Amino acid sequence: MMDIKRNKSRIIFHIDMNSFYASVEQSYDPTLKGKAIAIAGNPKERRGILVTCSYEARARGVYTTMSVWEAKRKCPELILLPPNFERYRIASRAMFDLLRTYTKQVEPVSIDEGYMDVTEIDSPMSPLQIAADIQTRLVQELDLPCSIGIAPNKFLAKTASNLKKPMGITVLRKRDIDKVLWPLPVLEMHGVGESTAKKLNSIGLKTIGDIANAEEGLLKEALGKNGIRLKNRANGQDERFVDPDSVYDTKSVGNSTTLPSDETDLHELRKVFQNLSSRVANRLEAKRLAGPTVSIQIRDADWRNSSRSQSFRNLLYEKDKIFEVAWSLFTKNWDGQAIRLLGVTVSNVVDRVDFTEQLSIYNFEEHAKEEPILKLVESLQSKFGKDMITRGHTQVRKPTYESKTSFSKDFLDDHKDRENT
Repeated sequence: MMDIKRNKSRIIFHIDMNSFYASVEQSYDPTLKGKAIAIAGNPKERRGILVTCSYEARARGVYTTMSVWEAKRKCPELILLPPNFERYRIASRAMFDLLRTYTKQVEPVSIDEGYMDVTEIDSPMSPLQIAADIQTRLVQELDLPCSIGIAPNKFLAKTASNLKKPMGITVLRKRDIDKVLWPLPVLEMHGVGESTAKKLNSIGLKTIGDIANAEEGLLKEALGKNGIRLKNRANGQDERFVDPDSVYDTKSVGNSTTLPSDETDLHELRKVFQNLSSRVANRLEAKRLAGPTVSIQIRDADWRNSSRSQSFRNLLYEKDKIFEVAWSLFTKNWDGQAIRLLGVTVSNVVDRVDFTEQLSIYNFEEHAKEEPILKLVESLQSKFGKDMITRGHTQVRKPTYESKTSFSKDFLDDHKDRENT
């Protein structure tokens, strides 16, 4: 077993729950243990997509994002379950609460993964022993498996946790990246998707090592600032710190859906956009947020992805306005190709109490009436804290389960009142 010197650098853990949704279902119903199961948005739809699957299913060739009909063809005994997001959020809260018994330096980044900075933990246990203790307790107390990456920064910790699944504990030091990391294809690098991988391949960069040793000018020309960032990460450089307060930093609110069949009917597509806009508006309302930019995501029947966006001077949060913008973006850019997936997002969001709408001759009177209230709220917030005082009609932040994907950041709301307890 490798040991890690505490006085050399930071010691960062990346905790990655293994097949989280499936594991929660197996924990909830022990008769599912050892069986091939998968969570699908709509298990009855042949064109439905798998959200996740158990390792037993993966051993049979089933994988996340596979269609239901293909998964059943590969694994006829596959048990399909609808998602239970409230159940997953309860399990997620319990998991992060357990992590916080070791240190308050815990940063949730999704419903089933997070970072810990254990550098300052006062414990007779070594970092490897702490990781093993965490892993054991998650299984014994919550019946949930995880993999843990240990490294001097977030990027390497994230990479390490992915190297051994399920139930792995992996140490990745900077001095080992040329042997462990560099031989891997660029697509295996955290932060590189298929589109970026294609761009990298097109300029002759096939492996992570190629990125690490590439000329900065070449990378910047191909990928802009992200190219330089990838080069730094490929060389094991990442200065980001573990930030428990990041749960307060919502940058966008969105929702997407995979259609039950490839769709070309304009009336049906309009209904999808109305539904998505309503869900986004509900989530904005629950979080008392608004944003100036509306974006749409489109994936056609050939799996080609595209996006369009439009920004405004005023902030948007009402479903009718969001729909109006999203639908206009779609109709102006759609070429008639059959659609497989659609998404709507409002980005650059801020707390509604913090923004001032552009004044005009039509709304000046309304804002003039509200100005004393806004000034009072601002004064009280500066004295007692931003989340302590809010305007009456937005005082209660409602939980929302509008998002039906694991990429939702709604789960972060669960941590805002817990991290300092």
